[in-house]
Formats: sequence, structure tokens, C-alpha cells
Amino acid sequence: MKLTKHAASFIFLLLAMSLLINFSLINEAKATDWLKTVKNGGLTKIGAVYGQTTATPDSLILIIAKIIKASLGLLGIIFVILMLYAGFTWMTAGGEEEKINKAKDTIQRAIIGLIIIVASYSIAHFVVNALIKSTILPKSTILP
Repeated sequence: MKLTKHAASFIFLLLAMSLLINFSLINEAKATDWLKTVKNGGLTKIGAVYGQTTATPDSLILIIAKIIKASLGLLGIIFVILMLYAGFTWMTAGGEEEKINKAKDTIQRAIIGLIIIVASYSIAHFVVNALIKSTILPKSTILP
């Protein structure tokens, strides 16, 4: 018995839908477990697991961390803009070596900038988490 393309795709669609329905039931069960935990006062524990601290919003360390995160995010956006500009310059160069070299230099410098951005984000993340762990959070709380 040969299956046509339509019959095979229909069977595949039925299997995929049954899997989606099963996974949605699993997610619903997890959501009810989470709601029970919240009702029992476990929101602080859940927040600690997902990186939320019990520090006050006006804590100097958290304000500095937000400023660093926002500025590095802005630099990431500038990286994307530079890459788009360099790609556009290269694509519209029309074989002119000067424009192609300018685009390559821009891409190279943008990638070097991205490496610096990622390194500074890693260092800032490590330092801020170390400061939060040592000054604000109780000793039993573990940040991810």
C-alpha cells in the first residue's frame, strides 16, 4: 500500500498536533505547581533561582549594574549598525578595491569591538555578582 504525499503529510500533521497537545498539558501542570509555590510564599526562592535579588531597587550596586548593562547593550546595537553599513558598502562597491578594503576594515574593527564588548560584559557581570553576593544577599542564596 503506497502512501501519497498528501496522506503522509496528513499523518505527520496529526502526530505533530498530538505532541503539541501533550506538551501543552505538561506546561499547564508546571504552571499550577509554580502557582502553588507562589501561594506558599516561595516567590523569593523562585526569584533567587532566576537571578532576582532581594536587594532594594535603589541599591547603588544594582543601579551601576543597570547602567553598565544598558551601555553595553547600546554598544551591541552600534556593532550591528556598523556590520550592516560595512555589508552595504561592500555589496555596492561594484568591484572598486578602495570601497571593498574600506568595508573589510570596518568589519574587522567592528568584530574587534564586539570582542571587547563581550569581554567587558563578562568582567562586569562577574564583578557585580561578586559584589551582590558579598554585600546584599544572605549567605544561603546562590545566584546562577
